[in-house]
Amino acid sequence: MGRRAERWRGPLSTQRFGYVSPYAAGLRCRCPRCGRGHLFEGLLSVRPICEVCELDLSAHDTGDGPAVFAIFLIGFIVVPLALAVDALFEPAFWVHIALWLPVVSLLAIAFLRPMKATLVALHYKNFKHHYGPG
Repeated sequence: MGRRAERWRGPLSTQRFGYVSPYAAGLRCRCPRCGRGHLFEGLLSVRPICEVCELDLSAHDTGDGPAVFAIFLIGFIVVPLALAVDALFEPAFWVHIALWLPVVSLLAIAFLRPMKATLVALHYKNFKHHYGPG
């Protein structure tokens, strides 16, 4: 193993980590390799390096996937509720706006983090060679 590989891998990357389910790591927003380090700093910014196992997370690529999954899931929840409210109470349009805008906003914030974390974990599981050895 050359000098460059040792420097690139980092001191803790030689440790063996047990199997971490990408879904469990994603729902808990934890590192996909060790399952202990926090994945995010801030709301949706992925940490560049795991604080526990020093995995380089800069290679992650989730694209628009988390937003698409969140939109579908939120639509699946909110649309039937909005239709039921409209059928039962027949409120004015502004009531729908006042009611559903905060609900959709809160659900989006609640779902985007675990969706993004799960896709980062699945990306790590399926494309480990992008993250280097270890």
